[in-house]
Amino acid sequence: MRRRLIGQRIAASCLACIVLFFPSLPESLAELDSLPTPPAKGVLLVAHPSMDDPNFRHTVVLLIEHGPHGTAGLVLNRPTNMLLSQALPDRPALRGSTNHLFIGGPVFANHLTILVKTQDTEPGLRQVANGLYVSGSLEILDRLVTQPKSLEAFRVFVGMAGWAPGQLATETPEGAWGTLSADVTAIFDHDPDTLWIDSIRRLQAPRIISH
Repeated sequence: MRRRLIGQRIAASCLACIVLFFPSLPESLAELDSLPTPPAKGVLLVAHPSMDDPNFRHTVVLLIEHGPHGTAGLVLNRPTNMLLSQALPDRPALRGSTNHLFIGGPVFANHLTILVKTQDTEPGLRQVANGLYVSGSLEILDRLVTQPKSLEAFRVFVGMAGWAPGQLATETPEGAWGTLSADVTAIFDHDPDTLWIDSIRRLQAPRIISH
């Protein structure tokens, strides 16, 4: 709880810094030069600072599916205080694990998704981007906890974000979301409490265009 409160204070302080250094935020993120990436699997959605939907306020969402049947994603920056061992008490492999459960979004509230950083594919893993995979297999989760491979990392999410076919294509040009290419290392090494603020800074930074 103390860590969470400290993180919230840091995030509030960083938000104040954004207002100070960017006093005239654009009315929509679509106005920024750093938004060339269309929504697609493996892309990050960054909520505009004015978004007031409590499900997505100040969130960064990794898209894990995007196509004619709709879009699904995982909110990356909403960790809970619940340990995986508490969420899944019937999994002996998780006993003693210090990994926390994340809230992936407001739909499919009972569905668990494992997000894995690895260079070694195995049955049960579905690729989202280079070096980034998802799975719903608890056996894979047991293996990740008890027999992690070199440089592997993982997070477990309950619930996910979802959009109907064509819905996100409308919301993004209207400026509700900015888009960034996923940085696999940053997703796992970044403090979730500051991920949104730093993503906004990436969107504000001028792009370098090569000729």
